[in-house]
Amino acid sequence: MNLVRTAMLIALMTALFMGVGYMIGGTGGMMIAFVIAAAMNLFSYWNSDKMVLRMHHAVEVDEDTAPEFYRIVADLAQNAGLPMPKVYVIHNQQPNAFATGRNPENAAVAASVGLLEALSDEEVAAVMAHELAHVQNRDTLIMTITATLAGAISMLGNFALFFGGNRDNNNNPLGFVGVLVAMIVAPFAAMLVQMTISRTREYAADRRGAEICGNPLWLASALRKIAMGAHRVVNEDAERNPATAHMFIINPLSGQRMDNLFSTHPATENRIAALEGMADEFAAARQRPSAKRPAGPGPWGRDGATRKGPWS
Repeated sequence: MNLVRTAMLIALMTALFMGVGYMIGGTGGMMIAFVIAAAMNLFSYWNSDKMVLRMHHAVEVDEDTAPEFYRIVADLAQNAGLPMPKVYVIHNQQPNAFATGRNPENAAVAASVGLLEALSDEEVAAVMAHELAHVQNRDTLIMTITATLAGAISMLGNFALFFGGNRDNNNNPLGFVGVLVAMIVAPFAAMLVQMTISRTREYAADRRGAEICGNPLWLASALRKIAMGAHRVVNEDAERNPATAHMFIINPLSGQRMDNLFSTHPATENRIAALEGMADEFAAARQRPSAKRPAGPGPWGRDGATRKGPWS
C-alpha cells in the first residue's frame, strides 16, 4: 500500500511542478518542468536522504563515538526486526529527531544534541523507536521525496514573477494572473499535500514505536518535553529548509497547537492522549492470561516496566 501511496504522491507532485511550468512558460515551460521533475525524482530516490542529513549538518556516529545512543538504536532495531540503520547526531540544541532513507536497508536515524541531553534513556529509546517505525512502515521514502519536490515547487513559484511577469509574454497563455497563481497556489498546494500525508503517518508511527520500545508512556513523556523545547529553541537549519519540517517527530518551525489541515503534525496533546489510551490497552492485555501481548520484548525487559537502560 505504501508503494502505491508513494507512486501517487510522486505523480501528484510532478503534476504540480508541470502546472507551474505551464503557467510560467506555456507548453514549452511545462515540458521543461517535466524533464526537471523526472530528473529530480530519480535523483531524490537515490540521494535525498544524504541531502536532508547535509541540510541539518548531521554527523554520523558509531559505537565508539556515541556508545550509549548507538546501543539504544541497535537494541531497538533488533527488537523491530530491522537492519541496523546509520546513526547520526545533529549539533542543534532544539530537541528533535527524524529518520530518512529510501528503504530499511538504506535507512538513517538522527537525533539532536538537545534531545539527547534533555530526555531520559527511556524517552530517547521511545523517540528512536518512533523513527524506526517510520523506517519499518517505509514512510521515509515518501518523507524525503516530498521534502525535495515541495521545496522545488515553492522555489519555482518564487521564480514565476521573474520569468513570467511580462503581461505581453506570448509564451505564458494565462498572462499575469497565471503567474500569480504559480507564485501562490502551487507552493500552497505542495505544502498541503506534504502536511496532510504527514499527519496520518505520525499517529501510525507513534503506535508502532510504542510497540517497539514496549511502553507508550515513554513516548508520551518524550513528546511533552520535545514540544516544550521546540517552542523555546530556534532551529536555524530547519528555518532555512522548511520543506523538511514534516520529517521531524515534532514540528521544528513553530509550536502548532491546533490539530488542523495546515499543521505539519497532529497536535501533541492528541498524540499523547492516543498513547495514554494505548497504555491502557497494554495494561488490560497483560491482565488477561490467555491474551497475546500487544508489544514485543523491549530492550529493557519484556513489559517495559524496568527503568534501567543502556544509558545507566
